[in-house]
Amino acid sequence: MSSLKKSFNVRCRDFIHAGEASISVQQLLKQMHIDPVLIRRIAICGYEGEMNVVMHGGDGIYCVEINTDRIVLDISDKGPGIADIAKAMEKGFSTASDEYREMGFGAGMGLPNMKKNADEMIVESEPGCGTRVRMSFIIKQSTPT
Repeated sequence: MSSLKKSFNVRCRDFIHAGEASISVQQLLKQMHIDPVLIRRIAICGYEGEMNVVMHGGDGIYCVEINTDRIVLDISDKGPGIADIAKAMEKGFSTASDEYREMGFGAGMGLPNMKKNADEMIVESEPGCGTRVRMSFIIKQSTPT
């Protein structure tokens, strides 16, 4: 299979459309008969990343690339950036506003959940320059029995 790429725009504070990119990718992977366990891991990571853009990141792009051996999510934004990536990776650490906490977000599990569910994850960010999170997922080929 040759590489398939799709991109979605994600808008800051657009809670009406938040999650649509993740759902579209999930549906595409189902149509491609990707392993449901892998789809679930990708959906978790995609949704967490997409919501981070909506809440913290300013406008951004959600990209998926599907190859024969791996699927890559690349989520980037033009937001304020992350001052301390190591701190942001700690379970429970959150910079979510009170407004977002009242909406049920801000438990500080977004980046840790993404790290837990991706086979590889790279976070690139600095204050004032936005954030990019690139996650890859290995497609395990089934062996004939």
